[in-house]
Amino acid sequence: MILLLLRILKKHLFISYLIAVTLFLVSTDGIAQEKTESEFTRSQFQESTTKYWLNTYGNIRISKKLYWIAQTHFRFQEDTNTPFVGQVAQIYNRHALGYIYSKKINFALGGVLRLNYDTKDQSSTKTAIPEYRIWHQYQFAMHVGSAVAYHRFRIEHRWSKSFKENSDFIFRNRWRYMFRLKIPLNTPKIQSGTFYIAPEAEIIMQSGKPVIGSPLEDVRLHTGIGYIFSPKLTVAAGVMYNFGQTLENGAIWKQGWTIRTHLYFSPDFRKTKNKLPTIHFRD
Repeated sequence: MILLLLRILKKHLFISYLIAVTLFLVSTDGIAQEKTESEFTRSQFQESTTKYWLNTYGNIRISKKLYWIAQTHFRFQEDTNTPFVGQVAQIYNRHALGYIYSKKINFALGGVLRLNYDTKDQSSTKTAIPEYRIWHQYQFAMHVGSAVAYHRFRIEHRWSKSFKENSDFIFRNRWRYMFRLKIPLNTPKIQSGTFYIAPEAEIIMQSGKPVIGSPLEDVRLHTGIGYIFSPKLTVAAGVMYNFGQTLENGAIWKQGWTIRTHLYFSPDFRKTKNKLPTIHFRD
């Protein structure tokens, strides 16, 4: 498996490097602006934060080429007494209409409603504010030996605001690229009954008027193990380490450890004669 992993990384490393550099250049459109007093002080990392994410991913086939994406994420965060699951941090509701170009290429366009909870407020009644996004995604899958490699490009147009009283919504763009592998452990290829390991790396850049010295919003390094019950149902779990600049001060870096659990479901309500073979477009 190690030799297979090295072979895959060698094949995709150059294109991944070019993509990361391109995203960095695109998202630094505001970095040349005049610096404020709070910027570029001595660089430092904050203490790690522990989190737990429960994620569901639905890909619902509605026609030969179209499918509906229905995702719900429940994200918890430590509090002063309990690590990982001490309090609710965010609730995601992400939907989109997807288009299947081929078995290995698909696109999507949709919206997100996210509720952000004030995790610094330790009272029993926390403040929650909405965040709105429009997102589009372009995903490419390819077989490399017995494994499957994924390149995912996701662009988000984001309206959010802070918990300060009378704060206004601010607009930012997010530029995301993720490279992921799905490597079978007990079968010759990815199929029903397969246990698999899935290492992935994602870089998230941001741009817009509020972004001056903090273009690198997040880097996520995640490895999970999953089991495929059938083409319609998969479960997985893993651990992620992330780090990135804070919006308020690019010299301050946040970091954290997250336990992630995933449920993937792909119902197909079409008549049997209209169904196509399984395609690879797991999020």
